[in-house]
Amino acid sequence: MSRRVVRQSKFRHVFGQAAKADQAYEDIRVSKVTWDSSFCAVNPKFLAVIVEAGGGGAFIVLPLAKTGRVDKNHPLVTGHTAPVLDIDWCPHNDNVIASASDDTTVMVWQIPDYTPMRNITEPIITLEGHSKRVGILSWHPTARNVLLSAGGDNVIIIWNVGTGEVLLSLDDMHPDIIHSVCWNRNGSLLATTCKDKTLRIVDPRKGQVVAERARPHEGARPLRAVFTADGKLLSTGFSRMSERQLALWDPNNFEEPVALQEMDTSNGVLLPFYDPDSSIIYLCGKGDSSIRYFEITDEAPFVHYLNTFSSKEPQRGMGFMPKRGLDVSKCEIARFYKLHERKCEPIIMTVPRKSDLFQDDLYPDTPGPEPALEADEWLSGQDADPVLISLRDGYVPPKHRELRVTKRNILDARPPSGPRRSQSASDAPLSQQHTLEALLQEIKALREQVQSQEQRITALENMLCELVDGTD
Repeated sequence: MSRRVVRQSKFRHVFGQAAKADQAYEDIRVSKVTWDSSFCAVNPKFLAVIVEAGGGGAFIVLPLAKTGRVDKNHPLVTGHTAPVLDIDWCPHNDNVIASASDDTTVMVWQIPDYTPMRNITEPIITLEGHSKRVGILSWHPTARNVLLSAGGDNVIIIWNVGTGEVLLSLDDMHPDIIHSVCWNRNGSLLATTCKDKTLRIVDPRKGQVVAERARPHEGARPLRAVFTADGKLLSTGFSRMSERQLALWDPNNFEEPVALQEMDTSNGVLLPFYDPDSSIIYLCGKGDSSIRYFEITDEAPFVHYLNTFSSKEPQRGMGFMPKRGLDVSKCEIARFYKLHERKCEPIIMTVPRKSDLFQDDLYPDTPGPEPALEADEWLSGQDADPVLISLRDGYVPPKHRELRVTKRNILDARPPSGPRRSQSASDAPLSQQHTLEALLQEIKALREQVQSQEQRITALENMLCELVDGTD
């Protein structure tokens, strides 16, 4: 008799555990909007959840340590005139979050380290360019202030949040509603899924679809796709018999999947969360009460089922903590924030280890908060992998960093009428043309103008009074 050899993997025994009751966030009125986004975003400082709001859209931001019952008067982030559909924290600034809404706008917000006394109503910048609702947001993984949005107008817009400008608009690639968009590791490519049941790989700077696969899953329900660390693709979808599936694809050969896993029959869309450091994919179905997870390897069958975390309550949404926000002393390799109807509950994934020492094999260097590129460098064609940090001594989030927005001068951005001249220094956009000193001088000159106008108004008012007195 031949003995069956068990596959060697340090992640075979990963187990999930819900946090204790006092570590949950109670009394949050989670949004009831029908939309297949995660409704929750989390980073090492804050938890953000889209909530029910009368007369517009709102989300709540809580410091991570503020567990327990949430005060019903806790300030919200309000500014959208219709429901918020997606939120995403900036990977390079833990105090900056973007929100997308049914009102066709994207807003970017600065969240203070202290809890504000009243609602935050003024975004740093409002990005207007979509003609229908905006349902998907995703920050660029390595370039500073680059944000992607996808709308019901079937258009993907890539913004420079630092200037409020549209860097790229991809408006003729998708004939129907876009269901998901994902950057690859260095932000050079996008993977998109669409209602036309096609999985596409897009080079956004060339404006080209570089590879596509029609009907990667035969079913009619929405698809999702994420890139793996080595450039392959993981897609979730449905078979013709409505069985939920997970497929691994090699973009160089889209004919057949590298691996295909069939799961159960359910109509809940699977939200995939991929961890490149451990090469584990976690699948959370909206309306499910479980999280399935698989390890992706280079040896057949390539996709290895690990386990399922099950609970009693169905999930309304899910937040996924970046690696730098985990507790390395407890061998925690993932942490989810599960949304119930009225609360948010952390779920911790752990690799059981006896030693209390730092486990190098579980925690390779991971993307930190520093961007590798500026927005214009990325736009010009440069690529760079994320700037990595070690978690050996734990991660301490940096202090509050302000996002400064320098809007381009609209008049200077307008093309000149008549024959095109070579651009001189005076034609350059304001952000290039002005040094700090020049800006200060301009502000001073404007203030002097305002002051002289006010003096003129006062003199005219005195003359008017004298005339009125004279007629009396």
